[in-house]
Parts: sequence; structure tokens; C-alpha cells
Amino acid sequence: MIDLHTHTVFSDGELIPAELVRRARVAGYKGIGITDHADSSNIELILNNILPFARNDGHFFDINVFCGVELTHVPPGLIADMTRRAREAGADHVVVHGETVVEPVAEGTNLAAIEAGVDILAHPGLISEVEVELAAKRGVCLEITTRKGHSITNGHVAALARKFGAKLVIDNDAHAPGDLVSLDMRRKVALGAGMSIEEYEQAEQNSRQLAQRMLQRKQ
Repeated sequence: MIDLHTHTVFSDGELIPAELVRRARVAGYKGIGITDHADSSNIELILNNILPFARNDGHFFDINVFCGVELTHVPPGLIADMTRRAREAGADHVVVHGETVVEPVAEGTNLAAIEAGVDILAHPGLISEVEVELAAKRGVCLEITTRKGHSITNGHVAALARKFGAKLVIDNDAHAPGDLVSLDMRRKVALGAGMSIEEYEQAEQNSRQLAQRMLQRKQ
């Protein structure tokens, strides 16, 4: 299992990075991406602290640790610049907090994230067909989430991804120990969203491929 969307005390998570990573390893994960909520006020704070941890400490946990950010409630007009800023600062991957139906995310966030070429568009809510088709063309992964509330629209996301050939990944959006769900629960969430076994397996493979690309960039 690989999960590329989690949070620590550097935003609204409950755990320091070391405990999050340790708990993920014990739960059976082989790779974890720490992606604390970021905007222009704290992006360097996050990366300046999590990047050294991921680079210097991660291998001691017997798990691949990646450092990214989740651009959250960033105005759509700033997402492209913030994505570049994150990558220039060394982020392994960039996630954008999509237009979930349970938060007042600005309209246009999904499109701006896809146009910026982020790695993962998290919980994109009632994303449009045009946006999903563009995500497929740009290689932006759409998230199937195990997190309550955000998961309400998983079925919609999965159906449009199938229609247009967009890539899916499965993430916990973990904020607390109990959010690190088991392999069996990840599969059940995918099947509950209407995905086939083959589609579920491909989503897990998509996460592995993204992690492999990040590992290659580190070398």
C-alpha cells in the first residue's frame, strides 16, 4: 500500500511526522506522502521542516517517505504559481484540495489544479466531464478518498474517470491514527464507489507508479 495524502501537526493532523510514518509502516504501508495543508503563508515552513525529515530520517522507518503539500483553499488564480513555488522549493509532489461538497472550496479550483498539472487532485467533488477529460490528457490523478464526508462523491469521480480514461488513486487523507485504513478497507471503498476489482488494482498501481517517479527524481 502507498498513500500520498496525509497530514501532521504542521497543519491540522494529530501526529508528528515520526509517529505518522511509524504508524503507517505498522499498518502495512510501503510508502507515505506527507502533504500538509499549505497556502502562501506557510508553504516554506512546511517544506523546510518536512523535507529534511523525509530525506534524512525516512529510511530508518523501513518505508518510503515523500514530502509534498496540499494546496488548500488557495484562490484558483494563484494555484499555478503556488504549484511552481512548491516544486521549486523541493516538494516531491503537489496535491490540491479539490471542490469537495462538504467545504466551501472556490469554484474553479479543480480546473486550475488540472491546468497547473498537479500530481493529485484530492476529493474533487462533483467534478465536471470537461475537467475529467482534461485531467486524463494532462495525467493528473483524481483521488478516491477513504475520508468521511469527502468520500460522498467517490462514485461520481470513479464513473467519470472510467468514461474519459483518467487516472485514479486511493488516499486516506489521514489526520489521525484511525484514518490509516487497511488494505481490505481501501478495496471496499473502491468497490463501494462502483469500481471493478481491475480498476481498484489499477488505482493502487497508479500510486506505485507515482511513488516510483518520485524516487527516481531523488536519485
